[in-house]
Amino acid sequence: MQEITGFVTVRTSSSRLHAKCLLPLGEVSVLAHVIRRAASSNITPIVCTSTDSDDDIIEKIAKAEGVKCFRGSLINKLKRWSDCASHFGINHFHTIDADDPFFDPDEMKASMKLLKEGGYDMVCPTDLSSNGSASVGYSLTAGLVKKVADSLLLETDTEMMWNYLEKVKGLKSIILPQSSTSSQQVRLTLDYEEDYWLLASVCRIVGNYAPRAEIDALFERNPELYKINWFRNQAWKASQLEKKI
Repeated sequence: MQEITGFVTVRTSSSRLHAKCLLPLGEVSVLAHVIRRAASSNITPIVCTSTDSDDDIIEKIAKAEGVKCFRGSLINKLKRWSDCASHFGINHFHTIDADDPFFDPDEMKASMKLLKEGGYDMVCPTDLSSNGSASVGYSLTAGLVKKVADSLLLETDTEMMWNYLEKVKGLKSIILPQSSTSSQQVRLTLDYEEDYWLLASVCRIVGNYAPRAEIDALFERNPELYKINWFRNQAWKASQLEKKI
């Protein structure tokens, strides 16, 4: 099996729920959970954070977990990724957002396989994941990310990085086909306090390392559970649209 590298993208300077990556999830922090969930699934995590002093704690957590850490631009995520890939000599990587603690390692592996075998520059998340289920990120070539990062001013805010990647002329990209058969509405990304309540509840019930199939089954058995934070999805989507270029 080819090694899969996951760039765990994280900062403490979140506006809606400050330092959310440091909140407890089970017996560890959200960030430590994400690192361990990746590593336990044969995905090599590299923590990718900023050089801002507020993110010193993130580097400390990465070191305590025994994983690599790269520090780069605070607001230019694409530049940070590009520099990280160059520093470690990485040609392909998958994005793991620390906001998405119950990602699906199997979908990530399928995404990376599609990227490499299909000769794509970018494999986008499934529609379900993009709609809030937060099961899989983007698989990207370092070449694509560098091309875009080099074309932008250093201080460009690329939080919504797909806005820039999708505009590359001749881009070869695809949306990852949906694998989950679950029809449940669910929001498993961490932006608001209510998101944390739900994620912490999921963790208490099924544990940190539960496969996505088990998490999906939890929501199917408890069809009202999603209501804890689903109302936040509309505001979250609106915020993303406001930042579209």
